[in-house]
Amino acid sequence: MADKTLENIIRENAEKPARVTSDAGSVEQHSLRDLIEVDRYLSTKEAVEEKRRGLKFNKLVPPGVS
Repeated sequence: MADKTLENIIRENAEKPARVTSDAGSVEQHSLRDLIEVDRYLSTKEAVEEKRRGLKFNKLVPPGVS
């Protein structure tokens, strides 16, 4: 079975129609813009929870300076 990551769900929804209507009723999916915004939100949330944030400040002191 295919891995159900958010990226795969967005890709699958991009291939399908946005709205389907039949005798039984109609179905509408979330817009791709909304799915992409959710993906960005979750990515930033995961990045904030990481211990390493990619930016580190160090104070450099040359030897002999007091």
